[in-house]
Parts: sequence; structure tokens; C-alpha cells
Amino acid sequence: MNISEIATIPVHCFNNMSEAVNYILVEGQGKIAVAINPEKILAALESEGTKQVILSADIRYLDGIGAVKVAESKLNKKLARIPGCELWQSLMSEAGIQKKSIFLLGADTNVVQNTKKKLKADYSTNIVAAKDGFFTDDDLMIAEILKFQPDILTVAMGSPRQEQFMSKCKSQGVTSFMMGVGGTYNVYTGSVKRAPKVWCDLGLEWLYRLLSEPTRIKRQLKLLKFVWLFLAKKL
Repeated sequence: MNISEIATIPVHCFNNMSEAVNYILVEGQGKIAVAINPEKILAALESEGTKQVILSADIRYLDGIGAVKVAESKLNKKLARIPGCELWQSLMSEAGIQKKSIFLLGADTNVVQNTKKKLKADYSTNIVAAKDGFFTDDDLMIAEILKFQPDILTVAMGSPRQEQFMSKCKSQGVTSFMMGVGGTYNVYTGSVKRAPKVWCDLGLEWLYRLLSEPTRIKRQLKLLKFVWLFLAKKL
């Protein structure tokens, strides 16, 4: 595992998924992991508050292909893209083997409960609690998490909400490994379709999503700024 910097943000660069999973399970207690992709880098450049939330995390892994390419150019070596949904599923599988306790938080009630059932069926994962993301009192939810003291807490509430919540958890004494997972529960349970594997392997998941959801065009056009910054060596 190497460390690179993208827009002055240190990023953990793993050689493969197994290395990332092993690192988290050995070194992850009390730490927060966030995915790094071009959208988050641009958001950090535009907002000091967003940048500080990202920097408050302990493990920042390369999720987006654009971020991978920047890190590869800086380290002059081939690196693995670590898609958040795949990292989460690999962790859930290994957690089942190692008997780690898991707290699932986020999405709606139906999705998070289906996620719990499917994880138990697929990996015998020890899910100690599964709560939806539609709560209004952070402190009450954090008290619930502290009651269970899970080994791993995964939070599916979207950015930057999930990162802000995890930071608050840490400040109030949660010692779980914490990971923001966005829409991962929806993908895992099949309520949202992910790009086929061949598109993901080619680093074209973003294009598949754009073709599937043309309304994303404004978000994707913003990424041209990321490309320009990369070519101008300003990242």
C-alpha cells in the first residue's frame, strides 16, 4: 500500500482488493474510510468544509477511475481501483468468516432490512442492527450504535451527509471501523442496477450510468474540469 496526494489530500493506494480488506480488518478499528473519486476532489476544491470532512477520515481509498489515473501518474505504478460497493461486499464476506459484528445504517427500511437478510444468507454475517437513514436526531442514533458497539458500521446516506455523521460518531466515542457506502445497499439487493462487470473492468462505469441516466449529463460535464486540472498538473 502506498500513499499519494490528489489536490493536497492524502490517498491510500492499494494494489488489490485483498490488500485493502486486510488492511482495514487489521488497522481499521476506530477509523473512518471514505471513497475518493473526481466528484469528491472537485467538491473539496470548491469547499474548504468538504475538504476538512474528507481529511477527517483516516482511510481514503481510490474509488473513481479518474482518481486512480492521477495517483498512478504520481507514483508511476499500476494501482487498483477499489469500488466502494465491492470493498463493502468483500468486507461483509470476510466479517462473516471472522465473526465480526456489523451495524447497517442508511437507505430506507425495506432496503436495509433486505440487505440484512441477504448478508446473513450469503455470508452468515453477524448483523447486530439494521436501521434506516431517515432519523432526525443524530445523538440518539449514536447512542444506539454505542449500545451495540459493533466492530463495523456502514453508513448509506450519501455524501457529504454520511461523512459528517461518521465524524460525529467518532467524536462521541464510537470505536467501530466506519465506512460510507452511498447507494451500495440498493445495488446489493438489486433495487438499483450496477454497470455490467466488463464496463467496470474497463473503467467505464461512469459512461454506463450516463447512458442509463441521461439526466446525469450536468454532473458528468463537471468532470471535464477534473480532466483539465489533471492535464494541467494542478492536482
